[in-house]
This record gives sequence, C-alpha cells and structure tokens, in this order.
Amino acid sequence: MPEDELTALLTLNRIDGLGCIGAKYLYEQLGSAQEIFRNREHLKKIIPGITTQTIDALCDSRYDSFIREELVFIEKHGIRCVTIADSDYPARLLDCHDAPLVLFSLGNVNYNAARTVGIVGTRKATDYGRRMCHTFIKELHELCPDITIVSGLAYGIDIESHKAALEVGFPTVAVLAHGLDMIYPSAHRPVAKQMLSDGGLVTEYMSRTAPLGPNFVRRNRIIAGLSDAVVVVESAAKSGSLITAEIAGSYNRECFAFPGSVGDPYSVGCNELIRDNRAGLITSAFDMVNAMNWNDRKKGSAVQKELFPELTEEEDKVYQRIRLKVQGVHISTLMTELNIPYPHLSTILFSLEMKGLIMQAPGSLCKPL
Repeated sequence: MPEDELTALLTLNRIDGLGCIGAKYLYEQLGSAQEIFRNREHLKKIIPGITTQTIDALCDSRYDSFIREELVFIEKHGIRCVTIADSDYPARLLDCHDAPLVLFSLGNVNYNAARTVGIVGTRKATDYGRRMCHTFIKELHELCPDITIVSGLAYGIDIESHKAALEVGFPTVAVLAHGLDMIYPSAHRPVAKQMLSDGGLVTEYMSRTAPLGPNFVRRNRIIAGLSDAVVVVESAAKSGSLITAEIAGSYNRECFAFPGSVGDPYSVGCNELIRDNRAGLITSAFDMVNAMNWNDRKKGSAVQKELFPELTEEEDKVYQRIRLKVQGVHISTLMTELNIPYPHLSTILFSLEMKGLIMQAPGSLCKPL
C-alpha cells in the first residue's frame, strides 16, 4: 500500500482505465486515497458495481517503481503538487464532477486569483484573430487590472493570448496536455519560460505523458474549470475551442464569443455559438466586463458595506459562501453544503439581493456583486 497520501493519489492518478471521474468517485466515497488502497480487497462490498479490473489494478504493484521515479522528478525540478484535499486547490474546480485529484505546476500559479478569464480559439489564427486577442487583453487590463489569463499554449489564439497577457503585465497560466518534462509545441518554450515569473504551467499529467489527442480534450475542461468566463476569439465549425465552450456551459461558467464575417471558415464556430445562445456576443473587453458586472465591483462593495453593515448570522453564512465564487454558486449547492431548506434559503437570497450583495443569475446561480 502507498506509504503516504500523495503517493496514494499519484498511484490512483496513474491507474489505466480508471479516469478522473472514477478516481474522484472512489476518493469521495472512501474519504482519502490511502483508504481506497487499504480497502481495495473489500471494495466490492463498499462500492457495488466496481469492476474487477479496477480492483485488480489497485492491487497491482507494477506502478510502485514509476511513482517513486515521479516523486524524484517532482522534487528535482521543484514542481508544486496540489491535491484536492489542500487548501490552495483551485476552489473553482471543486464544484466540477470531473476535477483532477492532483495538479502539477511550475512557476508562480495563483489557483484562486480574484478573476480569471480563459481565452481559446483556432490554431490557425488569422490577422483578425491575433489583433482581437491583443486588443481585447489590452482593453481588459485597462478596465480590470487584477485578471489572470488562462489558455493552452497551443498555436494560434492560445499563444497570442499568452503573449498579449505578458505584454500588459497580466499573470497568465497555460494548461498543458502532457507532463512537465516537456513543452509542446517546443517553439513556444521561450513564452513558457517568460510565464513562470507571474503565472506558469499547469497539468494533471505526470512526466512521460505524451501530448496525445484525447489529452487535449481533457485539458480543455481544466481551462474551463479554472475560469470565471471563457472567451472564444476565432473558431472553425469543429474545434477544441467549441468543446471548451461547451464544457464551460456545463460548469455554469459565462461564455462569450467575438463574431466574424459570414462564411469565414475560422469564424463559423463563434457565429454559431452566438446564434444558438451558447455564448454572449462581445465586440470589446467592455462588453464582457459589463456582462460579468466587474466594471465597478470594488466601488460598489464599499458602498454596500456602508449602507448594510448588519447581516443575520444565516445571511452572513450564505453570503460568505457566495462571495468567494465570482462565477456563481448553484442554489442546490448552497442547500446541500449549508443544510438550509429551499424555502428558507430563497428568503435569505432575496434579502441579500435587496441589500445589493448578490444577484441571482440564470441557471439558478447566485453571484456576488
């Protein structure tokens, strides 16, 4: 059995065929990775429906040497490991059913930055797309200088977003589809090195994990999960950026898209997102900032505290849970976590909204103001 929780989590992360959803389910049912391994021979009784193959994999010692080598690699290269049990694990990911149990990073990544914007798009960016990236991020910095830009370090819109963020001084984070023993594409290594001082590289994959196609799809969910809002700049009719937008919607994140010319192959995806009401149309950073209610949040908060200094104990408990989640908290989550019945919770939320502290958004989301 793995000797400590990190080793157990890494082993769980490595087991073929289990997947992030299966690993997270086991973890939630048993309470820790070590408990999973302690009870691996009795899992049939604890978790009805678990497959024999999964139990056999948990009992397989062939992972031991790989994990030992991985721990040496992590220590040698100063890689930061954040597990789902750690206080600095990304709070935005905790509500995601397929959140990774472990994240690895290099650099100076603030997983819980005040505001984060994911920017994605085609790998074959046009001059229009590249120009929009730089203009949008420059405008965004003038309006909200405390934003972190998240993308995927790929060709096209991704790398332009990282470059534009570096130019204006935004922290920027790249979510990778491989281990931290390489940079893909290698041509982006200089930009990746620049990002390490304020931002950095993040992945759920251990070393010696190649950048295979399915990994990029899985990577997209982390870009969406780390973001308060996802912006699609250019996209073809079928692309990874559309998958990211779809995942963002499933996570109750806001999604925005820049429109393009009718018939332009690299604007078809954006135009369809807007047409189908899966993304809000934006033409500037102001449009997004206004939609997110980020334009005067600090000023508004100060006024609200002066006008409404007193909250009941229950109102304060609910507000404290909501205020940490810029992208919003689902009402069902509040009911479950705070153990407040819906009729009473509805009254509390109405009171907080009247006091100007929160807003109730579409999709049964409660957002701080």
